Amino acid sequence: MQLTLVVRDPDSNPTGSPTLYRTDRGSWVVQGWVVDDPGALAAMDIPAGETCVEIPDRMIPFFQQNGQ
Repeated sequence: MQLTLVVRDPDSNPTGSPTLYRTDRGSWVVQGWVVDDPGALAAMDIPAGETCVEIPDRMIPFFQQNGQ
């Protein structure tokens, strides 16, 4: 998988996380904050081999394909 950096959160210092990447497989990779709230995790029923991260609303405008 090849990743192309789309954007680092400009309002998150010093790490720039969350971060959005576009892949060469027609998908996205999101780097974000670990979701560790037991109630939220239980409500999602996340299967083995999957996880979730939290990102702020301000990152949503960056989810566009730009002609891809």
